Amino acid sequence: MIAFQAGWPQDRLSGKSFATRSEVLATHGMAATNHPLATQIAVEILKKGGTAVDAVIAANAFLGFADPAMNGIGGDLFAIVWDPASKKLLGLNGSGRSPEGLTREFLAKHVEDGGSYSQGVHSVTTPGCVDAWFTLHGRFGKLPMADILQPTIDYASEGVPVTQETADNFAMEAAHLSAFVKESFKKVFMPNGRFPVKGELFRNPDLANSLSILSEQGRDGYYKGEIAGKIEAHMKKHGGFLRASDLEKQQAEWVAPVSVNYRGYDIWELPPNGQGMGALQMLAILENFDIGAMGFGSAEHLHHFLEAKKLAYEDMAAYYGDPEAGEIPIETLLSETYALERSGLIDPGKAGIYHPGLRGGDHTVYLTVADENGMMVSLIQSNAWIFGSAEVPDGLGFPLQNRGAGFILKEGHINDYAPGKRPFHTIIPAFITKDGEPYMSFGLMGGDMQTQGHVQVVMNLVDFGMNLQEAGDAPRVYHRGTTSGSGHLEVVGDTYMESGFDYETRSKLMDKGHNLRMGKGIFGGYQAIMKKDGVYYGASESRKDGQAAGY
Repeated sequence: MIAFQAGWPQDRLSGKSFATRSEVLATHGMAATNHPLATQIAVEILKKGGTAVDAVIAANAFLGFADPAMNGIGGDLFAIVWDPASKKLLGLNGSGRSPEGLTREFLAKHVEDGGSYSQGVHSVTTPGCVDAWFTLHGRFGKLPMADILQPTIDYASEGVPVTQETADNFAMEAAHLSAFVKESFKKVFMPNGRFPVKGELFRNPDLANSLSILSEQGRDGYYKGEIAGKIEAHMKKHGGFLRASDLEKQQAEWVAPVSVNYRGYDIWELPPNGQGMGALQMLAILENFDIGAMGFGSAEHLHHFLEAKKLAYEDMAAYYGDPEAGEIPIETLLSETYALERSGLIDPGKAGIYHPGLRGGDHTVYLTVADENGMMVSLIQSNAWIFGSAEVPDGLGFPLQNRGAGFILKEGHINDYAPGKRPFHTIIPAFITKDGEPYMSFGLMGGDMQTQGHVQVVMNLVDFGMNLQEAGDAPRVYHRGTTSGSGHLEVVGDTYMESGFDYETRSKLMDKGHNLRMGKGIFGGYQAIMKKDGVYYGASESRKDGQAAGY
């Protein structure tokens, strides 16, 4: 018979713990990323006296090399920073705009003629990552950028072994990409006529050179110098429209994060052109139900979550986009009155079909770092799809993003294509404060799983009392809506469920009208840092190659 220590937590006795590992605890600094070497780089930067911003840039630079399908300096970036000096949260929108020379008429005709803007040169928008790095560093950095980028320059020159997750991403897209990518892509990522496999050494001297240019010349080395020239030459050669003049105009924007209060916790996201506000709408709806009393993994818990998701995504499809392109009713969408109205549409016994509530109109990395002075950074960065546009300019060592695929060709819609416009974005950092103090920096990568993952993590922490690691390890669901012939976006759709939910739950959900499927690799990647009583708690995604570490 097993004897348990007095006071042993009841969830452990009942087998309800989902944690695959313990939380990591430290007092001076903490980093959580989806690659152990990136986490180690961040911690070393902190130990050298760097700020959380210095460390998060260093880790992001490494991930752009070692996990190149997901992110890199050809993509965009968003961040939320807790500034301990002002005791305020600041948001940074580092997304780029569509080329000034690519018109809606050309793009529409290209699509009518059988073309696509999902990948290739017509999908490319101005990369915002590097500009965002220097914007963050200019305000909160301490170490020279050369010191911050040097670890990745060294690794890219010497090589690192390919991890399981990175190898899986390569393998998943190998057949698709091999059929159309250019020689400049193959030179960097398929040097032996194929993608590298797990354990094989991967080098990228072209990227090392590009990062060296940034170390020596700063932001202008990318947006006005040699790198801009090579991007323009590639686009001209292959019929694209992005020009050095577009790159020169790129400027990240400081924005005010938006929030809702969920049972005493203030949950923060960035406003559109991203989807983060969808998570807030879902939480505002769910606060009208006693989720904790339903029990984690019950049919009632998952049904209400799925219905809240569908309601929020209807609004997202109708109202979210570049705020310069139209008015976004943020206050109304996040109001308690509107959330109560929307929650009243949920039938506890039946999956519903919803519409927008107002009259009128995957591939990412997430990382978070905290330093000994209390600064916490929540940062997410992406190429959009795996390898983005798959366009790799000669000699640069990185692919350009395909964020142009985030536009739609629908006249009058806030996210209709136009030159010089920011597309709808999926990548979203998140933050939680409690009583005006920093509580948690977190995020979850994975396309439109991100908002759904944010909400599930918050429910796990607040409603079900899980610790930081359990909140990420607990099984997840992912709802993918379907589109009707009338353009209605959500309908009932399909619900993908990880293993870990029992048969009774699945049976009850099917009885309520949910279409259930099993899924793999679509449930996102979570990283988090919590601050409690002067101690940092770190957690990292068990579904990825990640690691949390502190000192």
